[in-house]
Amino acid sequence: MLVPLLVAGFFSGAIPQAGETAPDFTAKDSAGKVYTLSEMVKQGPVILAFFPKAFTGGCTRELKAYRDRYADVEKVQGQVLAISMDDAETLARFKADLKAPFPFIPDPEGHVVTAYDVKMPLLSAPKRYTFVVGEDRKILKVESGNDAIDPTGAIVACPLRKPAGAKPADPKAAEPKPPAPDAK
Repeated sequence: MLVPLLVAGFFSGAIPQAGETAPDFTAKDSAGKVYTLSEMVKQGPVILAFFPKAFTGGCTRELKAYRDRYADVEKVQGQVLAISMDDAETLARFKADLKAPFPFIPDPEGHVVTAYDVKMPLLSAPKRYTFVVGEDRKILKVESGNDAIDPTGAIVACPLRKPAGAKPADPKAAEPKPPAPDAK
């Protein structure tokens, strides 16, 4: 009885869950641009799409789906970061091949993958996981496996935000104004 629990404990970790604070990170994309999660969430929700390997069937399907639904992501002021342990050159080719409009983050040493505890045991590849991260790095949704291939759940989990500079409605402005006195 104890052995299965120990084995299960060895393979399970502390994958961040909805309601928890997402680990912050700063990473360069395949073109060398730097992204910091805590800064990105100030602009809108961030979808972190961890995928195992560039140019494989499931990963190609997943990232094509994000590419095809990117207008929906933008409507909710969302951003996508596609993250794998592939090197920058491989991810640059994969991004170009897919014509993806969002950044691909190479994490060959697994720093970000480890922070989210989504590394496959004994392999240099992340498990397929999607985290939707909102304001203050609060995790709004977590999907894994085949559920993470379809971006619908992640897009729906992105909260709608008021455009920057929008002012709250003035309740007095909505009140009817008394009629002007007749000028005689």
